[in-house]
Amino acid sequence: MKLIFPGSFDPFTKGHASVVRRALEFSDEIVIAVGHNGTKRTGMFPVDDRVRMISEFYQSEPRIKVIAYTTLTTDIANELHCTHILRGVRTVIDFEYERALADVNRHLTGIETILLFNEPAMAHITSSTVRELLSYGKDVTDFMPEGFPLLQPTMIG
Repeated sequence: MKLIFPGSFDPFTKGHASVVRRALEFSDEIVIAVGHNGTKRTGMFPVDDRVRMISEFYQSEPRIKVIAYTTLTTDIANELHCTHILRGVRTVIDFEYERALADVNRHLTGIETILLFNEPAMAHITSSTVRELLSYGKDVTDFMPEGFPLLQPTMIG
């Protein structure tokens, strides 16, 4: 099974890292796809930096590939021959939204979606939380996966 973990993948939190770790237990390959709108930025990092940081973090796992993309997730999933979309879920509200989106994707493209909840202790930590803490100069290492490269944002916003 080849999974694509698209767009909103947040490499800065333990919750998302746990989703990837658990998905590796049943998948042959995971493509972490960093979506952007062509401006070459995703939040506070240039796309190339974000792809590099994620790639470095997962460099010891040959089943993980990291790419940048600008198309629809289903288009890039088809192009890369991914069989399923992987999504991390933080809350029940997220689950309901993602389940509805999964139904649309299945209906329109035939691509199935796998939803994995973040570990409960990290479910409340989002990239927005990390960015806000960084903007105030706070230490965010407790929320980041062990071994993730030091965050050095080029723009806070």
